[in-house]
Amino acid sequence: MTAVAATPHHAVAHRAPAVWLFVGAVFVSAALVFLVEPLVGKLLLPVLGGSPAIWNTSLAFFQAALLAGYAYAHLLQRLSSVRKQMAVHLLVLAVAALVLPLRVSTLLGDPWQGAPALWLAAVMALSLGPPFAALSATAPLLQAWYARLAPPPAAGARNAYALYAASNLGSLLALAAYPAVVEPLLGLSRQASLWSLAYAGFALLMLALTAGAWRSPTAAAVAIAAVPATRAVWRERIVWLLLAAAPSSLLMGVTAHITADIASVPFLWVVPLELYLLTFVIAFAGRGSAPSSWLLGLQLLVVPASLTMLFDLTTPWPEQLVVHLASFFVVVLVCHRTLAARRPDPARLTEFYLWMSIGGVVGGGFNAFLAPVLFPGVWEYPAVLVLACLARPSTSARLEGRDLGWLVAGLVWIAPLLVPQLRLPDYVRGALMLAPAVLAVMLRDRAWAVVLLYAAMALAGEVQGVGRYREHHRSFFGVVHITDIPVRGLGQTRIMVHGTTLHGAQALAPGRACQPTAYYSAHTAIGRFFRTEQARKPALRMAAVGLGAGTVATFVRSADSMRFFEIDPLIARLTLDPARFSFVRGCAKGPVDVVLGDARLSLAREPAGRYDLVLVDAFSSDSVPTHLLTVEALRGYLGLLAPGGVVLLHLSNRNLELVGPASAAARAAGAHALEGEHWVEEGTSPYVESGGIVLLVAPDAHALDRYRGLPDWGPPKHAARPWTDDYTNVWGAMIARFRGE
Repeated sequence: MTAVAATPHHAVAHRAPAVWLFVGAVFVSAALVFLVEPLVGKLLLPVLGGSPAIWNTSLAFFQAALLAGYAYAHLLQRLSSVRKQMAVHLLVLAVAALVLPLRVSTLLGDPWQGAPALWLAAVMALSLGPPFAALSATAPLLQAWYARLAPPPAAGARNAYALYAASNLGSLLALAAYPAVVEPLLGLSRQASLWSLAYAGFALLMLALTAGAWRSPTAAAVAIAAVPATRAVWRERIVWLLLAAAPSSLLMGVTAHITADIASVPFLWVVPLELYLLTFVIAFAGRGSAPSSWLLGLQLLVVPASLTMLFDLTTPWPEQLVVHLASFFVVVLVCHRTLAARRPDPARLTEFYLWMSIGGVVGGGFNAFLAPVLFPGVWEYPAVLVLACLARPSTSARLEGRDLGWLVAGLVWIAPLLVPQLRLPDYVRGALMLAPAVLAVMLRDRAWAVVLLYAAMALAGEVQGVGRYREHHRSFFGVVHITDIPVRGLGQTRIMVHGTTLHGAQALAPGRACQPTAYYSAHTAIGRFFRTEQARKPALRMAAVGLGAGTVATFVRSADSMRFFEIDPLIARLTLDPARFSFVRGCAKGPVDVVLGDARLSLAREPAGRYDLVLVDAFSSDSVPTHLLTVEALRGYLGLLAPGGVVLLHLSNRNLELVGPASAAARAAGAHALEGEHWVEEGTSPYVESGGIVLLVAPDAHALDRYRGLPDWGPPKHAARPWTDDYTNVWGAMIARFRGE
């Protein structure tokens, strides 16, 4: 591979290019790139069930498109003059605009059940690929052009990397504006239209820049010099790649972790991405100095804290959020400071960005496509968090004497945590996890020794955390754990956990195997709902959105029928296996079937008036598929009801208040609603009976008469703006939840 050297400037005086045009074009191109990322992610949420994996796959696509743009920018430097490069880039911007206005392409049909990630990447390539790649190429191109055009040579070289700060500033402001301004004020269709218009405006700005720079004599100058691809050059490129790959992987890892436990929505997606970009701004704003001693010391504090908290799920989520984001920021900043310290002369600028982009694709592709296949759990996040510590400077690769003793002592100390059969008290586990963290401080100048100690911590945390489950399964939609535990009131019980959310519990004793449990037990709001509906009709046609362990199938009588709508084939495979759970194929007395795919798309194919009741209970690790709670979704459910039919929405959530927007959506859809609540007595096992909140919705107010006056049922107590396919406000739902509204 060759790289383009800066063109020597002629001694003759000439007018410098308009700096503000370069700064403005770099800023606008970056802003458009990072405005469209959450926008497209939100456009795609409904077709794949709102899974957090949608965002990770989207990030992987964006990094691949960024690589395509950077590769194009690097290859364009082979043209003999800046004028030729400008003309080609204007043509590329025009051709890329042919896929606009922005919309989700329907050429590939519905999501591919066997490969949803590949389907998603292909759809994004068809919908957005060309303009995104063209915009991505603009920043390195403009920096390379400015380095060649601006006199004197020192000014061009110095300001070329300074333009990178303008690019990151545009990215930061765009990401901050999306959840704060764009998303609350504009619907998705309006956002897509305005972005398409903004792309056209950017093309005009590039035309003005080209016209202004065209007159510069150096724009026509020819000077290309190759950098020999020696062994040292290749070693340098690999280091660039690795230092970019680790932060990219961590970006996806921390995003997946925090969105799986809260909600898969753009305002949470952008926080790690903002921090990621901020590290670039900090690292590349100055002269590219190596990480400072205080930053390296801070890394030794936040990484073990994050590793410990990653497997201690009892910690409140706000504390987890702060610790994980702080650890992510510090570790990525160390990597990017190290990367910035190794940046080459601006003559190799596009090559440097190309290899950084390759590293981003390697890290992102690993998380999005390889890790779900290679690992049964989300192991890539702690693994890369630990390995990224190799970016620390080391005074020596050898370890001997007292330092070797510290390392051995730390590994021996934590060894008891690596035995899964040991069930140690929390204070003992904490003490054993603390020792390697302290010893890592003693070995701070030996990067690989620090990595060994942290790796032992991560492994111990994994064993003591999810190691208590006997089965681990992973799909595009998350991680499922299955195990058997003793439960008071049920005996030996098999549970299914998706992320951190209980998806079902079935007693293994033959006499209790068909006993409804958790949210579906006899005394809960859902259990009473089914008894009331069964008393109304001797034969019910039922639909259930969300399969879980299939507990609701216990309500199916011989004259009833039930159809489940489940997006995750893994859940269906595990639940329909009688060797694991027998609720569906063992307890249901009437016919039960399962339709795979997103519920909105599947239900739209069902005939109107087919069902007497529709149950919507589709949560994944408390990540809410918001498209199932919009006005349009409610209208779809209501259109499936037979006369007197009802819809039941299960809205229990640890972090979001969902009754307000759901009841408002019901009113906007022309329906009537009642809220039902049930809280269990203190000391009751959640596997036996769980408290919860439901919303009963019917197009006919008289259909709710049978519930009025019953305990736990009444008018909805919360108010909010209705959610639509164009508008959701998860941030407001979170605030309402923690205010207790």
